[in-house]
Amino acid sequence: MIEWIRNRLAGPEVAVFHRFHAPPYGGGNQFLLALVARLRRRGIDIREASRVTRRTRACLFNSINFDPGWLKSLDGSACHKVHRIDGPIGTYRGTDNEVDRRIWKMNQDFADVTILQSRYSLEAHAALELDFRSPVVIPNAVDPALFHTLGRTPWDPARKTRLVSTSWSDNPAKGASTYKWIEDHLDWTRFEYTFIGRSPVKFDRIRTLEPLPSRPLAEELRAHDVYVTASRNDACSNALLEALACGLPALAVRSGGNPELVKDGGALFDGTDDVLDKLGEIVTDYGRKQSLIQLASLDDVADRYLSVLLPALPADRDATPAVASAPDRSRSGGA
Repeated sequence: MIEWIRNRLAGPEVAVFHRFHAPPYGGGNQFLLALVARLRRRGIDIREASRVTRRTRACLFNSINFDPGWLKSLDGSACHKVHRIDGPIGTYRGTDNEVDRRIWKMNQDFADVTILQSRYSLEAHAALELDFRSPVVIPNAVDPALFHTLGRTPWDPARKTRLVSTSWSDNPAKGASTYKWIEDHLDWTRFEYTFIGRSPVKFDRIRTLEPLPSRPLAEELRAHDVYVTASRNDACSNALLEALACGLPALAVRSGGNPELVKDGGALFDGTDDVLDKLGEIVTDYGRKQSLIQLASLDDVADRYLSVLLPALPADRDATPAVASAPDRSRSGGA
C-alpha cells in the first residue's frame, strides 16, 4: 500500500496530455476515455497529467487538445513521447493549415513516434508536406460495454426503415445540408429519420434530439436500421464507429477516413445525385451489408497503443506501420 501511494504521488507510468470532458463531447475525447480505461485494466498506471516525472515511462499527447505549457516537462525527459494526430484540421474546418503546421512543429520538437488514425490522415498530411516522426496508423475503437449489437431492434423490411445521423459538432462540414436535402427528397412512406446532436440547419420532418451521453446514444442507435453520415474530411469518425459497432450498416459520404471504416458494411455516396440510390442498395441487401461490418476491437487497438507507448514490454504486439497493409479486424456486425 505504501509503495502504491508513493507511485501515485510520484506521477503516472504513462502520462496523457489531453483535457478530458464528460460525455457527450467530441469523438477524440470519447475514444481516449475508452482507451485509458482499457489500458488501466491491463495494469498500466495511466492518467491525465500536466507533467512527466522520473517514474513516467511514456507520454501520449493528443493533437493540441491540452495546455501547450505541459510540454515543458518533456524537455530533456527520457520518457517515450507519442503524439496522436487528428486532421488535417484545416482541411476539416475549411480554413488555412496554420493549426496543422503548429501541430507539425510540436511533433518535430517533441515526438518520438506519431499515431495517425487513418491512412487518409497520413496521406492528406503528406500532401501538405507535413511528415511526422515515425508514423504508425492505428484506428480508433469504441467501448464494447456501451456500443454493441445486443438488444438491437431486428431489421424488418415490412416496416419503415429507420435512418439516424449523429453529430456533436455543428460545423457545416459535418453534413447538415445533405441531411436537409435528404429530408426534402425522402420517401416518408418508407422511411423514418432521426438526428441526434447539434446542427446549424433546422429540420422540419427529421426527428431531432439533443446530444446524448454514450449509453442512451447507443440505445437510440440500436433502435435504428441505417446510419447516415455526410461528414467530410474526418480522419476517423468516432460517430461512425459507434453506429457500426451497434450493427447499423452505414450510408457514408466518400470522404476522409469513411471508406476505411465502412468497407463492405454499407455504401458510399458522392453527393445528392447518388445518395438515395445508395440508400436503396443498403435496404435491398440489408442482411448481407450488416453481416460484413468489420471493426478493430478496443482490445486490439489498446494492444497497438501499448506496443507504441511501452515497446519494451515483451507481451505487446507490434503496431501497424504506416507503410503496412490494413490491420486485421474483428467482426462487429450482427442482427
